[in-house]
Amino acid sequence: MSTFDDAFDHTVKLEGGDPTGASAYGITEAVARSAGYSGAMSELPLDTAKNIYQDRYWKPLRLDAIAEVSQPVAMKLFDTGVSMGIGTAAKFLQRTLNALNRQQADYPDMTVDGAIGPKTVTAFVTFMNKRKPQGETVVLKAISSLQGARYIEIAESREQNEAFVFGWLANRV
Repeated sequence: MSTFDDAFDHTVKLEGGDPTGASAYGITEAVARSAGYSGAMSELPLDTAKNIYQDRYWKPLRLDAIAEVSQPVAMKLFDTGVSMGIGTAAKFLQRTLNALNRQQADYPDMTVDGAIGPKTVTAFVTFMNKRKPQGETVVLKAISSLQGARYIEIAESREQNEAFVFGWLANRV
């Protein structure tokens, strides 16, 4: 199995089912339609969901390149991207790498733009080469910290989201 397959299996289990039928495997009807699926959401094939996740979340985050250096970080970014959006996941990695570059002694700061490009990948590879194996643990903790703080902000801004915070923190952080 590939890192993507492992990440997909993990995330789909967290997404669970939707009793309203508005989504399947965590994919909304709008996303499924924009990906070309026209059937009932309750009948969305798992392989179609997998293709959507790979095209919409894995590939834009350049997670094959991240997985070459750290499969756990790639999996964390994938799940964060599914839960919070790929731009947010990318920003969490960029902010983390900027904070850990020792005042640009290890690699230059990058623009926190929510797009993982060659500079972000190069900074991540450089960081991991310098700080491995503990670097992986630190990056995972930093991304989880940012993610947890964001979930609390979401609940603070909309009281109805308090119903989800326990599960988000228990299963995703």
